[in-house]
Amino acid sequence: MVDIPAPASVPNTPAPVANATRTGDSVAPALAVDSALSVVSADSAADEKVLEDLRAAAPAEGAADERGNRASVGGAEAVEVVAVTWDIDVTSFLSHERVQYYLDFFQGPARERFGAWLQRMPRYEPLIRARLARQGLPGDLLYLALIESGFSNSATSRARAVGMWQFMPATGRSYGLRVDRWVDERRDPVKATDAAARHLDDLRERFGSLYLAAAAYNAGGGKVSRGLRRLGDGPVEELADEELTSDSTFFLLYDTRYLRRETKDYVPKLIAAAIIAKEPEKYGFTRPALLPPFAYDSIVVPDATGLDVIARLAGTDVAALRELNPQFLRLITPPGARSVVRLPIGTADITRARYADLPAGRRVTFKEHIVRSGETLGHIGRRYGVPVTDIRAANRNVAPNHLRLGMTLIIPVSPAFDPRAVASADEVAPRRARGPVGQRAGTAWHTVRRGESWWSIAERNGVRVGDLQTWNDAGPRERLRIGQRIRVRSGGAAQGRSAPVARSTPHVVPTTPATYKVKRGDTLSGIAVRYNIPAADLRRLNGLSADAALPAGKVLKLR
Repeated sequence: MVDIPAPASVPNTPAPVANATRTGDSVAPALAVDSALSVVSADSAADEKVLEDLRAAAPAEGAADERGNRASVGGAEAVEVVAVTWDIDVTSFLSHERVQYYLDFFQGPARERFGAWLQRMPRYEPLIRARLARQGLPGDLLYLALIESGFSNSATSRARAVGMWQFMPATGRSYGLRVDRWVDERRDPVKATDAAARHLDDLRERFGSLYLAAAAYNAGGGKVSRGLRRLGDGPVEELADEELTSDSTFFLLYDTRYLRRETKDYVPKLIAAAIIAKEPEKYGFTRPALLPPFAYDSIVVPDATGLDVIARLAGTDVAALRELNPQFLRLITPPGARSVVRLPIGTADITRARYADLPAGRRVTFKEHIVRSGETLGHIGRRYGVPVTDIRAANRNVAPNHLRLGMTLIIPVSPAFDPRAVASADEVAPRRARGPVGQRAGTAWHTVRRGESWWSIAERNGVRVGDLQTWNDAGPRERLRIGQRIRVRSGGAAQGRSAPVARSTPHVVPTTPATYKVKRGDTLSGIAVRYNIPAADLRRLNGLSADAALPAGKVLKLR
């Protein structure tokens, strides 16, 4: 039998850079970005289906009996392990019925995708094993990422877990990951792996067992703690010889009703995945190719910058930068903040030099959206996963309640952005910003709260004020009452509207003017927001104190 290559044997080869043609100082990507991103999107969709099947996998009733003695230790069909080793306890439990079940599942219904996940593994294996080792954890916990996401940074679950390590928003934030409309660091393989290592270490310290820690990683520490308390209080004979902090304790919990089926099966999945991953050929899989490990150079950008712009400066393509920087949800770094952008090996110096020569007004290109009949800013914002406030900031002369048919709006996402390639904005947006659950189909209702109007409710639900009043038999001047229950969606109404039209023609952001003449009623913070400049920078540029007055007519420097 063949051992898998040690991570050190993977050559430190730079990530491939697409061929590009240069004209003077400009660089034109050679690969078709739309095609590359569509492949990634299709691959992610295939992953998601099999990962959901894996979470829901369960044997038919009586399946254990049909196996006969297969699951017994030393049985004729039991897996014999002689040539490979693990640093998690695989051999003690390899004959467990559910380990055998998942060995069959990975070789059967999930064979195609499991094979693809094994091929991805060498890309991230050195990174993950090194980080686990620094935390004092076994390197074979690597296989948690295999069963969680198939090593996909774009993986999402129905429970709103995201990324290679499938963090929920709250858990990710508790370990220092940024999760908002611009950045989701659960998708960042480096930062998410660091957070996962710290989280697993905390759980191991809490429970004293790797397998109990793995179960808690899946279900939460509270559920495992409650299960252990109930187990300790119950008539379990094995507890005379077992401590509640051993790996064997997990399998005692397995035989109770104290854990959900998905959590019970989490460790058997891990063991089965580890068995196959160490000896793929034995189970009919192709041994993974020696891919270049996840390695990169990087630059720091001071403000919002499109990955498409950086790709041109680096002589690569958007797909390559997106693979290195999956955390930037709109393919643009966040405005008003310094961001680290990863680059292919060997491209940092030239990119940094070209970026320094790039005018500030050419750092970002936007999509353009042509307004269709009945659309509102709220509807358009949900289409692109962009807050209305950001759309208004990019279209300062547009009145939100007076959109005109055929009007062109600038949408602050990269031209290469594909809403299908990332999770819905609902996933990371605060709950208060979402429309009613019922609005996606059928009739939905809303109870009027203090300060709400026909216009604000229509905007929030992505419908026209006229439609809202029609569905509620209300006249154009009828006032709303606090506590009044109104329809915000009427059956299939508005479902048949034409899809919004978007053009991917780049639009250069107008350069921020050099100065601004203060008008009556202006405030420093208001001017800072209007021109996307940190207020502290505005004060520094103009030698102003925090409490300085702004007389009308005063000229401020903006850059």
